[in-house]
Amino acid sequence: MATTEVKPALTIEGVFEEKRPKSLEMNERARRVLPDGIEHDQRIHKPFPVYMERSDGAYKWDLDGNRYVDLVVGHGALLLGHNHPVVMGKVAEQIRRGTHFGASHENMIRWGEWVCNLVPSAEMVRFFSSGTEATMMAMRLARNLTGKNKILKFDGHFHGWHDLATVAVYEPYEIPTSGGIPQQTQDLVVSIPQGDAGAVRDTIIADGDIAVVILEPSGASWGTQPTSLDFMRELRQVCTDLDVPLIFDEVITGFRYSPGGYQAEFGITPDMTTMAKIIAGGMPGGAVAGQRRFLEQIGSEWAGGRRVSHPGTYNANPVSSIAGATCLEYISDGKVHEHVNQLGDKLRAGINQVFARQGIAGSAYGSHSFWHTTFTDTMDKGSLRPVGGSYMTAMLVNGVHMMGGGGMLSEAHSEDDVDFIIDAFDKSVTMLKDDGHLS
Repeated sequence: MATTEVKPALTIEGVFEEKRPKSLEMNERARRVLPDGIEHDQRIHKPFPVYMERSDGAYKWDLDGNRYVDLVVGHGALLLGHNHPVVMGKVAEQIRRGTHFGASHENMIRWGEWVCNLVPSAEMVRFFSSGTEATMMAMRLARNLTGKNKILKFDGHFHGWHDLATVAVYEPYEIPTSGGIPQQTQDLVVSIPQGDAGAVRDTIIADGDIAVVILEPSGASWGTQPTSLDFMRELRQVCTDLDVPLIFDEVITGFRYSPGGYQAEFGITPDMTTMAKIIAGGMPGGAVAGQRRFLEQIGSEWAGGRRVSHPGTYNANPVSSIAGATCLEYISDGKVHEHVNQLGDKLRAGINQVFARQGIAGSAYGSHSFWHTTFTDTMDKGSLRPVGGSYMTAMLVNGVHMMGGGGMLSEAHSEDDVDFIIDAFDKSVTMLKDDGHLS
């Protein structure tokens, strides 16, 4: 009697690999010319990253035809989803007129007017090509105006990848996130735990050379470790009392929490705000907005050696400018935020029901259109250690592309999409149990 060979069940990684041969092939090709075969640290993924072919609305498809509900949404830039017709229509018109004039144009003025109309701290604005450039400039403006040298930040808060931003982002905090950072540069950054405004006051008074305080107002790494409103209000008062400028890094929260960002939502106004992502409507772009006394230092009337210089080939280019101005006008009435924030509430509640039904430790948390996951009893960057990268792999297998341990929603997402994500999470937890990652 013939026997049928019983193949062992595939692991999470095995299922992932079986359905994505073209991504594997592409990664092998990419590794010949690109480090790790990728172009962004967050795309490091084992056994190999997924290579996408197209996107539309709330979805994207990889080279093998697998569809994903997208919670990365352009690393937070696509509040309106992929290929939004209003924004893309204006972009297409502008491309036909010209992508780079090497000269000033009306689009950049409209873009700046919308930023100043919506963001409470914005008396003036300067545009860049990324959030990293924006935080670098904001720090420089503060140092130039105050005549002091050091940056006070908070453990775990992310402000880009320039030299001053590499300090105290991941544990152990005394090691910068990149090689090539001189010790003299590291010594210019003072980092302390978030949450204690009294400690901020004491640090500033004791040091005497603090030029500026910068933080993500939602908390470390877009709210993975949330701040409290009491702390934020007290921090604003401390900086006012000690005459130290306060920068809100709203690269992610800007225009996502509300049309005017975190500061408009909660009525706490910084001296300067750094922005990127949504501000450019899905195109490359960033900005510093704030009080005139800071931004005017870029003006040509300042004397040499005191003026803050700022060139930049693609600053406020016509395509990014029209995309940004169109997006900000479209979201200015708050209807998009009402939709995505309601979806966020539903998603977090549904994921927490899965945690309870599956009988495992952890929870979904976050606010507005953000979703974070913890598989411990804490809310921080270590909350995914019990499941590691297998969690994201399992969610990819089940048709959801996340950013870290969660993601963000867009106008293009529907309640049906949220139900799909919750079901995918349920299936992923079962797979994690079967693979021995969860008890």
